[in-house]
Amino acid sequence: MHHLTVIGGGLAGLTAAITAAEAGARVTLYEAHHTLGGRARTADGPYRTNNGPHTLHGGGPHWTWLRHRGLTGPLAPAGPRETARLRLHHRGVLRRTPPLALLRLVRRDARQAPVDADFLSWASAQTGEEGARAAAHFSAVTLFHHDPGALSAAFVQERLRRAARLPTEARHPRGGWANVVDRMAARAWNLGVRVETLARVDALPDRHGPVVVATSLDSARRLLGDGSLTWTGGRTALVDLALRTRRGDPCALSDLDAPGRFDRPTARDRTLAPAGEQLVQGQIPIAPHESRGDGAARAEHLLDLGFEGWRERVTWRRDAVALGRTGAVDPPGTTWRDRPALDRGAGVYLAGDQVAAPGMLSEVSFNSALEAVALAFGIRDRLDLKRA
Repeated sequence: MHHLTVIGGGLAGLTAAITAAEAGARVTLYEAHHTLGGRARTADGPYRTNNGPHTLHGGGPHWTWLRHRGLTGPLAPAGPRETARLRLHHRGVLRRTPPLALLRLVRRDARQAPVDADFLSWASAQTGEEGARAAAHFSAVTLFHHDPGALSAAFVQERLRRAARLPTEARHPRGGWANVVDRMAARAWNLGVRVETLARVDALPDRHGPVVVATSLDSARRLLGDGSLTWTGGRTALVDLALRTRRGDPCALSDLDAPGRFDRPTARDRTLAPAGEQLVQGQIPIAPHESRGDGAARAEHLLDLGFEGWRERVTWRRDAVALGRTGAVDPPGTTWRDRPALDRGAGVYLAGDQVAAPGMLSEVSFNSALEAVALAFGIRDRLDLKRA
């Protein structure tokens, strides 16, 4: 039996560990934190906030893989009511319907965007600059980037189409993402995976088999001493609020005049906050020169528009800045194939959301984990990656 060492206990590390154990390998997983989950952790206490907005997309491979193993658990309902309560900030006012130009860009028969052009230039030629900017800003819900229009047109178009698809692809585990992590961890333990928490790894351990480094790209660069492990990401101001419940609040508020969005997860899952209160989670992408305060100011302006009297209703608040939360974003002229390669030589492989694997958001972590295990053990014929 082969032995695999996994460094990092987030979604990528757990997926790699489970996949290898299912294939018959002995697996040891090291996690520096006292709990597993990485960015998919959910806060304890009365306000069950994820570490930033989290969504499973039913059109992606990660969803199929989790469902096949019974790891998704109960899901919060998402239906026409939630879509009907979406508000869009456009031209300084709140609207119920998106601009026609945005709808043109997400149609199935819309022209395929090129890799080499930036999204704003390409989309402006299709629908005009105002509509192109609105579409770019709407796509920020899946990009967490301060200037989506400057990214590869093909990259943004794919994510824009999936974000705007009806019925929605979004799937939300009831009780927060920690419940999915707990189920993944239980499956790993049942398969015999040895899990070591509070085990920070500062150098590659002595080993008798391959290693999957399933950490952030910054951590992987330091661990492996490889300065080439870099890729473009983003910075996002996160604003989490608990508000006393008021009828009429939107389920989601998306900014089309600038990148940013607020969601009210308790609209679909009442278990996330105490009775009489609701959670509102926002993400406002900020440029490299902007501060957390700049992001918070834009967030508060958006709240003023969409959540009447929110300042008097606040019972709890948390502000933070997330670095690289977007995972990988592809500048013009690049695709996922140009990101850092999974195979680093000498039996070392990468997995995570900024490496050379396809997908959107956490799907990149999942796909890279499966591919890393397939490369490590030469078991591609036993892993149906497309079907997974």
